[in-house]
Order: sequence, then C-alpha cells, then structure tokens
Amino acid sequence: MRFCIFLVIITSTFFVSVAQEKPTDFLSKEFHKGRRDAVRKLMPANSVAVFFTNPVRNRANDVDYVYHQDPDFYYLTGYQEPNAVLLIFSENRTDSDNETYNEIIFVKEKNAREEMWNGKRLGISGVKNKLGFKQVFSTADFFNFEINFDVFEYVMVYDFKNDYRDSRSNKEDLFNLVKFFKTKVNYPADYDPVKQQIYTRIMATEIENSANVAQSLGRVLNFYEDLKSDELISGFINAKDDAIRKELKEKMILKVAENKLNSSLLEEIMNTLRETKTKEELVLLKKAVEISAVGQLEVMKAMKPDISETEIQGIHEFVYKKYGAEYEGYPSIVGAENNGCILHYIENNKPKVGERELVLMDLGAEYHGYTADVTRTIPVSGKFTREQKLIYDLVYEAQEAGIKAAVVGAPYSAPEKTARKVINKGLITLGIVKEEEEARMYFPHGTSHYLGLDVHDKGTYGNFKENTVITVEPGIYIPEGSNCDKKWWTIGVRIEDDILITKNGPINLSEMAPRKSEDVEAAMKQKSVLDDFKLPVLD
Repeated sequence: MRFCIFLVIITSTFFVSVAQEKPTDFLSKEFHKGRRDAVRKLMPANSVAVFFTNPVRNRANDVDYVYHQDPDFYYLTGYQEPNAVLLIFSENRTDSDNETYNEIIFVKEKNAREEMWNGKRLGISGVKNKLGFKQVFSTADFFNFEINFDVFEYVMVYDFKNDYRDSRSNKEDLFNLVKFFKTKVNYPADYDPVKQQIYTRIMATEIENSANVAQSLGRVLNFYEDLKSDELISGFINAKDDAIRKELKEKMILKVAENKLNSSLLEEIMNTLRETKTKEELVLLKKAVEISAVGQLEVMKAMKPDISETEIQGIHEFVYKKYGAEYEGYPSIVGAENNGCILHYIENNKPKVGERELVLMDLGAEYHGYTADVTRTIPVSGKFTREQKLIYDLVYEAQEAGIKAAVVGAPYSAPEKTARKVINKGLITLGIVKEEEEARMYFPHGTSHYLGLDVHDKGTYGNFKENTVITVEPGIYIPEGSNCDKKWWTIGVRIEDDILITKNGPINLSEMAPRKSEDVEAAMKQKSVLDDFKLPVLD
C-alpha cells in the first residue's frame, strides 16, 4: 500500500513536471521588472503599493470560470495564478539578514496533488527563477509577515469590490488575504475612493478659492448621489462662508489621517504607464489585432444566407484558437439585422440570417494578455443594398476622418469630434434627421477608447502620446420603429479599427480586414476554406 501511494505521488509529480508546455513568446521577466521599476519612480516618498490578484469566480456549482489574471498584476509580474499579493516599496528596505529589497511577492506553494487536478504552479522557486523576483514567500507567510503599514505616508491600493468567495478548503485564498490586509491597515468599513478623491481635492484647495471648488463639486455630486449624505462634503458645498469651509477642511485632514490608504495615486500611476506601450507590448498587441482581422476576412469569405449568428461567432473564434490566442478579449458581438442596432448584443443566437440583412461583427482575440477590438459590418448576400451602402459609406468616411485626427499632441476627443461632424452632416443630407442634435440618437456612443491589456484599457485621457493604441469606431444604428423613413430601419453599421499613434502619423493595425464597401464585396466573392466543411444533420 505504501508503495502504491508513493507511486501515485511520483506519477503525479512526474505528470505535473512534464505537462503544460507553453508558448515562448510571452513578455520577458525583464519587461515586468522594468514596469515595477517604472511604478516605483512615480510613487511618492515613503509609500507602498499593494496589488492583489483577481478572484476565482464561480460559474455553476463546483465549476469555476476560466481564470483570468488582474491586468495590473500581470503587467507588473507576469504571474497568472490566483491568490497572490505584490508589494512595491518606494525606497529600499532591509530584512533581518541585512539584505536590501524594494518589492515582495506572496504566492501559492507547489502542491503535487493539487497540481495533478488543476495544473502546474510556479511556486516560490518558479517565481524566483522564471519571473525574476528575489523576495518570494508563500501566501501562508503573508499572515505572519512583519510589516507595519503605519510607518508609511501612503498605502496605495485599489478599492476592493468584495466580489469574491470565501473558500472553506483554502484558508490562503483571496478572501482571507484581503481580510487580513484590511485588519493590518485599519481599513474603514465605509471607505470610498471617490469620497477620498473629493476630500483630497478639498484639502488641496486654497481657502480663497474654496467657493469655486464647492460649486464645481456640487455638479460632480450629481453623479454620486450616495456621497451627498456625507456631512463633511455636503457641509463644504453648502457652507455660507470661508470660515465654515476652513473648519470642515481641517476635519477632513483629521479624517484622512486616521488611515494611510490612497487609491487615487495608484490609479494615476497605472493609467500613466499603461497608456503608452513598450516595443514588447506592441508585438503582442499587433498580433492580437492581426489575428482578429484575419477572423473578419475569413468570415467575409464564408458568409452565406441562413448561417446562424452562433456559427459566425464560431468561425471568428476558431481562427483565434488556430493562431494560439488564449481567449476572446470580451464577449463576442454578432448581430444580424435589428440585432446589429443593439450596441452590446452578445446573445448571438439568431438561427438564420436573411439574404438582405447586414451582420455587425464586433470581436477581438486576446493574445498573451493583450486584446484586439475589430468591428466589420457586411451584407449577407455579398452585395450592399442602396440604403445599406449609403449608411456604410457614411460611417467609413467618418472613420477615415477620425483616424486622420489621431495624431500625437491632439486632444483625446479629436477623433470623435471629427467623425461626429461627418455623420451629423451626412444624416441630414440623407434626410434621416433635420438637426445635428437629433443625430446622437443614431450615433449614441464615443468613437475611441484605449486598447491593451484591457479592451477598454487604462489611460489619462489627455493629449495623444506616441505609442498609444486606440480604437476609432463610429457607427450608425437605425432600429426598427425609428422616426425616419422605413427604408432605413434595421440598418446598423459600425466599423472599428485599432490605431497605433506614432510621431509619423496613425497606423491602422487591423488593415488586413477590408473596410471600404467595394473591398468588402470583393472579399466576399473569394472562396472559403470552410465551403466544403460539412457536418451530419442532427435531430
């Protein structure tokens, strides 16, 4: 019996050691270290930044969703497993062995039995050797680690969403890691990062300008109804004179001093760093975009009447997997006819698309953490009707103008303002609206967002910088029942491309997917490799 148990352990250990070969083109440990160093340079003196991994989320019963790491944690570490904590210090510290360090990571230890069921772990040695950390401890050590957070001027951490479970079988899960951390830092039960930002703004305000700040904060609170009940904020806004505001400001200083927590500084640092991409990041992001563009092209070739929205989605995602993309960057959107007028339509369950319908396809591959976001709208028949082509060409014209506006130094709003002018004028010309103000009901969303580790990536929303990647995605959506001629009803068109902003002008990373109406029609005449792919008919 002992031999059998020993054999099982040896076999499982061997299985873990040889399984799960992975691609070799992930970001390097030098990249991740460089990002941690960049964070440290932007941190205020005598501060610590604390990052937690994403939670494991339950799908149903004893089945969890496929785990996806928190993008910031991955950006800074390369670590893709759950239940870990990263600490970055603004200055060097010294341990009991008189060794200096400026960062610590706590990770799950290796466990042969658990790895046999759930896959290989890096463990402490793997994090040291493969990810380049020097100070690595187990998550069990986190609960006993001697660190006094009170000595820091700032303890920078994101607000907790409390959307994770307490695992009975795992006492070192995220739930308990966060619970312990909150105890260590005297985390207020009513902590609100928005409230803290408002306190910080008030505390930084010269008393002579406090009336103006109070007025502007009054407008801000229209978006945060719950903060109107905060006595200090509401008192400051409604104060009759500067003397009362000064008194309230002093109370805020004492209130904030009760703990050292700060989430706004950490947000600013990560927004700044992730907005512009390094050369290493651009390699992966470009590949994700090109994979997505190929998916769009292959669907153009394979499109035929009576295909289902689900099958269209499947072709895209098959292409992603064929190229080694691990995931979709967001839920795939495939909307035929009126479904294309629903901006975030993800059911994708229409069983048959009609010959005269348009299909709007907004999908993006995620490759090694970086996600694309590419949209094309195509006619099922392979030929746009007159009305479809008029709307499509108007969106294309607006997108071309928006892309040209995405240059270094331009305001973040430039692509949208430029594209919206084109669409407003075009809808009036076509007789769909009479006034420019009416056009927003048919073009209700923004034109751009940052792209990277998140499909809506982090950024400062300031003037465009070199090596920033954004989307440019104007659209026109005329759902059934709209206040215009019926001939326009159910036409929904969005064209979205991923644009790299360079000092020499914008570069369309997704150009492999045809955009011009004539090019789309030409692509749809090409033979598809799936034309002869037949499956048996099932009841």
